[in-house]
Amino acid sequence: MPEALVQLAGAGVSLGGRSIVDNVELTVSRGDIITVIGPNGAGKTTLIKSVLGLQPLSSGSIRRAPGLTIGYVPQHIQFQSTLPLTVKRFLALTGASPGACLEALARTNVAHLYDASIHHLSGGEMQRLLIARALVREPDLLVLDEPAQGVDVNGQAELYELIRQLRDTLDCGVIMISHDLHLVMAATDKVLCLNQHVCCSGYPEQISNDPAFVELFGRHVADSVAIYHHHHNHDHDLHGDVVDPGHSSECQHDHAAH
Repeated sequence: MPEALVQLAGAGVSLGGRSIVDNVELTVSRGDIITVIGPNGAGKTTLIKSVLGLQPLSSGSIRRAPGLTIGYVPQHIQFQSTLPLTVKRFLALTGASPGACLEALARTNVAHLYDASIHHLSGGEMQRLLIARALVREPDLLVLDEPAQGVDVNGQAELYELIRQLRDTLDCGVIMISHDLHLVMAATDKVLCLNQHVCCSGYPEQISNDPAFVELFGRHVADSVAIYHHHHNHDHDLHGDVVDPGHSSECQHDHAAH
């Protein structure tokens, strides 16, 4: 049985007398990749803040595994354009050793940028740097808020594949947040559809057919879900379980196409 890293039970957050998140049940276990989807204002970021311990719950409970280490990739990070800052210096601010910083950059395939200015990075390179920054702590749980923001479509697919590889290498849990359904269905093992409360949750191929999903995103989005093919050095079924490596069928996931 995979280790449960974070468990939310009946979790709710109210701010200024308004319910932001209500009665959420969520368990993230080691090895999971869970994506939280939903429209703007659905409470996704608030939920993530509660997981991180930055936003206290108004109701319900949260349990974190003893000694849990979390690596966080924020949605936005801004640097003053006149401030000279290299990748090396940025990672040094974490307090990690140069060796650990270089190892984290190598894991995200941007070690060659160690001496580069952060102001000269592309959108994809910046996201890989932010992921590397989260990795220096060797996290049990990796939390990513809109990890593909500012990245082109090809870069998004590569980024999501990198996240899968990191999950496997680190044997960690992953929780991602997104409002854009593009590639999300292909990139995750489980989906939690949030609109203040949990509308539906489960495997991607189940979610796209759920009446609550159709009601929230519209029939045209649900009908646009297509089979996504990708390749690994192993095969796994639609539930993300590894199957016989000699199995000849392709690995398929659903994703929402724009």
